[in-house]
Amino acid sequence: MRSLSLILASFALAHGHLSASTLEAEKFLKKAVTEVAQIADHSQNSSALAASVRPVLMNVISFELMTRRAVGPGWREFTEAQKKEATDLFATLIIRTYSSKFTPGEFPEITYKPAIVPAPGRVEIPTRILYRGSQYEVIYRQEDSVAWRITDVVIEGVSLIATYRTQFDSQFKQGGAPAVISALKKSVATPQ
Repeated sequence: MRSLSLILASFALAHGHLSASTLEAEKFLKKAVTEVAQIADHSQNSSALAASVRPVLMNVISFELMTRRAVGPGWREFTEAQKKEATDLFATLIIRTYSSKFTPGEFPEITYKPAIVPAPGRVEIPTRILYRGSQYEVIYRQEDSVAWRITDVVIEGVSLIATYRTQFDSQFKQGGAPAVISALKKSVATPQ
């Protein structure tokens, strides 16, 4: 009987921790989205929007982790300088690409669904986004290593990391880290 009580107590403690953790992740995401929405509301154009949201997104998205996962096993062969350069370029590409999809002053309506905890320290927050008459299912994947950070975004079932992984893997096989960095530079240099 005593061991059953310990098991139930352990389960209650673990469940309470997961709930608190989930609430923290949800609060973190909603705060980040609100902050970006406020910036977007006052931006003059897409370029200004990208520049204005960059400092916020650099604090809420783990671009280093996203870049590492997008590159895959080849990441281990990058020097520290190449890792930094690739991460900076990838961040610029992602921020610019997605901020160009929005019209300053217009912000989507977002419905947050119950969070999912696939593993300790990881939370997935599904959302439904309505923007300009179109509806999108978007899942924000977050991890808590030191603090909550977004580590992937899945739009309509397509992972941002998986999409870039296919591209980066091919580039890496053709020319290693320099080929990946060259492709990123070319993408960043191409006007939107």
